[in-house]
Amino acid sequence: MLERKPMIAGNWKMNLSYTQAENLIKSIAEGIEGLEGVDILVAPPFTHLAHVRQAMGNSRIFLAGQNMHWEMSGAYTGEISGRMLQEATCTHVILGHSERRIIFKETSEMIDLKVRAASFLSLIPILCVGETLEQREAGQTFAVIKEQLDLSFQNFRADELMRPSTILAYEPVWAIGTGRTATPDQAEEVHRFIRQWIENNFNTGTAALVRILYGGSVKPENIAELMSQPDIDGALVGGASLKGDSFVQIARYKEG
Repeated sequence: MLERKPMIAGNWKMNLSYTQAENLIKSIAEGIEGLEGVDILVAPPFTHLAHVRQAMGNSRIFLAGQNMHWEMSGAYTGEISGRMLQEATCTHVILGHSERRIIFKETSEMIDLKVRAASFLSLIPILCVGETLEQREAGQTFAVIKEQLDLSFQNFRADELMRPSTILAYEPVWAIGTGRTATPDQAEEVHRFIRQWIENNFNTGTAALVRILYGGSVKPENIAELMSQPDIDGALVGGASLKGDSFVQIARYKEG
């Protein structure tokens, strides 16, 4: 069976001062020294990207933006373009996070434009999907996930091409920052559904290569059990990524 390299990604959201960000990335870089077989990624606030890149030194940590606009430049006050992320040495960008969809009213159609722009620039999109508690309790989980995938990847579907480097993240909204976590079986069920969607819309080879991360109150205590599931390829970590020791523990889940 094909082995997909696990990824542990930290989304710092709107947190940390310059000094805190510097201390955190140095702690992570030191803590993962010698770690093999796992990709590590962090997504600091935009204003910290260059500072974090400098502070991490030669550590093999990928840098991601937390969002981007679909246009390359223009009169979009307060926005950041993909080219700007590239200049900050980002290789990845998080798109469609539930906080963007819910708080800032981003539609899947808007996210699709961002995915297309990121792909054009060879920035690897980390596309987030997930259902609310109300939707899960109403039995709508798979319908919601399918619609988000269908609309957020419209351009990929039109071209009949999804790059195998593309990353997806399943983040049940009811588990983000709540302390509640989908059980490994619940998470695996949705990850398996997403992988089948990729196969149905693209091909078996792409489905076998694309990594699907789980996000939603991931902690050192639950990471190993989540990662034991066949279709869970890593984690998109929120709160626990803001402390070096907990994030490093998550990254070193195989050693637990």
